[in-house]
Amino acid sequence: MFFINVVKEYERAVILRLGRHIATRDPGLVILIPFIDLGVRVDLREFVIEEPKQTSITKDNALVDVDFVVFLQVTEPEKAILAINNFIVAVRNLATTALRAVIGDMTVEDVLARRDEINTRLQLKISEETVRWGVNVRSVEIREITPQADIQRAMTQLLTADRTKRALITESEGERQAAINVAEGNKQRAILEAEGFRESSILRAEGSRQAQILEAEGFSIGLQRIYESAREVDSNTMGLQYLEMMKQLGAGDSTKWIIPMDLASIAGNLSATLGGIAGGLGGNGGPTPAD
Repeated sequence: MFFINVVKEYERAVILRLGRHIATRDPGLVILIPFIDLGVRVDLREFVIEEPKQTSITKDNALVDVDFVVFLQVTEPEKAILAINNFIVAVRNLATTALRAVIGDMTVEDVLARRDEINTRLQLKISEETVRWGVNVRSVEIREITPQADIQRAMTQLLTADRTKRALITESEGERQAAINVAEGNKQRAILEAEGFRESSILRAEGSRQAQILEAEGFSIGLQRIYESAREVDSNTMGLQYLEMMKQLGAGDSTKWIIPMDLASIAGNLSATLGGIAGGLGGNGGPTPAD
């Protein structure tokens, strides 16, 4: 008489005959001899072990509660049966011990901030032991990390203070940048005003210079024309002009006159000329009759 069993696709059958392992059967029909053979089914599918919250002490003596899950898969069915009595219980205890060791090497801030590193370190620590049992740890995932109430309050206060500090730094940085911008604007404005004043001064000086040049040129042209006109005027006309000037001087209040030498010579020549003209006229002012 035989026992006939069906092994499913995701299972393997570890066969023990008289307590000795003789084979590991693949999916399909498995025939066992009653009272001699013992078949143990091993599930090869990946499964999850959920660990409840575990209290651990961090490096800075803070208490945190951590709960996590472990994803396992049996890769060698005969080792999972022969090498250990119950690998699920063993993995659970091993994971708890590894968690406390990893958390004890980190501060509470690192525990909260470096969750991925904790997952990786836990997986490595557990895998080092489960490989002897034919079990592979696929991954370890921390679901929640909860510090104690007093730690949470202290961290909240620290976070608030840090945010306040960053806000003050940002505000002061903004004020500093605004002051720099205002100073830069004032500097640029002063530069532009100085350049404008310099250019306007240059333009005014250039205009004044051009005006003086034009005025000097006009005065030179006037003198040239006066000189040319004076060359065409005879000495008698110039003498009359000098006499007219002396007449005007005589009408003034001055009692002393300074007469240039050329003016006296011109006046003398003019008197001789006038005397000659008067000698040629009659006593009644008419021409003198000829002899």
